[in-house]
Amino acid sequence: MMKRRKFISLLGGAAAAWPLAARAQQQGKVPTIGFLGASTASNWTSWTAAFVNRLRELGWMEGRTVAIEYRWAEGRSERFTAIANEFVRLKVGVIVTVGGAASAAQQVTTTIPIVAAMADPVGSGLAASLSRPGGNVTGLSMQSPDLAGKRIEIFRELLPGLRRLAIIGNVEYAAAHIGEAHAAARKLGLEVDVLEVRRAEDIVAAFGTLDRSVQALYVCPDPLINANHARINTLALGARLPTIHPFRDYLGAGGLMSYGANNPDLFRRAGDYVDKILRGAKPADLPVEQPTKFDFIINLTTAKALGLDVPPTLLARADEVIE
Repeated sequence: MMKRRKFISLLGGAAAAWPLAARAQQQGKVPTIGFLGASTASNWTSWTAAFVNRLRELGWMEGRTVAIEYRWAEGRSERFTAIANEFVRLKVGVIVTVGGAASAAQQVTTTIPIVAAMADPVGSGLAASLSRPGGNVTGLSMQSPDLAGKRIEIFRELLPGLRRLAIIGNVEYAAAHIGEAHAAARKLGLEVDVLEVRRAEDIVAAFGTLDRSVQALYVCPDPLINANHARINTLALGARLPTIHPFRDYLGAGGLMSYGANNPDLFRRAGDYVDKILRGAKPADLPVEQPTKFDFIINLTTAKALGLDVPPTLLARADEVIE
């Protein structure tokens, strides 16, 4: 009986994949996904794996029923446009990326569908509304700016005597998030220093401008920051500054805490969008969805290195404690 059930299960999976393979053979080629990684391949490993695994579950087998062209901008925003232009020349069926790169890609093409994980889809102009994006961009909202106040409240719980906070961010692509974090900190009566960076070369110099009275560092999400989070964490440790990051992936070695949407889950769900688009759906008609999984991570190893005692109330709320 078990063998028969297993056979039926395998048959069902083959049936789901067969129309895709048959169509691809009839057309003489398989559809191509352009995957524009705004950071580096190593920093996006878990995100990419989640995306590809979901496609496989939906019957899209990389190299058989679908091709994926990966390109990595390595945190350099000037490469977004060049990669998007390359995808246009390759005539990809859909582009998968994140907000800052999606904006650049949309300036290159308004016809190729773009599926993106975006900090602020409507505020950035990528979507007319969450329910009806209206253009060629759809995907997932990270709700990053909306979480700024929550992150700073976590800092206050960890550091009751917090008076002065530094915020580091790429002013070219994270201006809205920097503004949200600045406003949230000021609302809580904190003094704020903003470290503006545009290139990797700006990071060390930015730390050199830090006032000695700064007690903590708020890290804004951005491909540039993602690609250079290890350098930021090393500099922060050297300055004895606890850090809070938007995503677990930014913690690396030396980050203290992170709170934000679960990116592997967002990229897994991006696979559902790509599946629908490759089957004929229009991005303009696919609502932008909100994150459903949020992670709060605490790195106790970093806390000990900084001589910090993390309150039991924070530890109890953490989804993961790194020791």
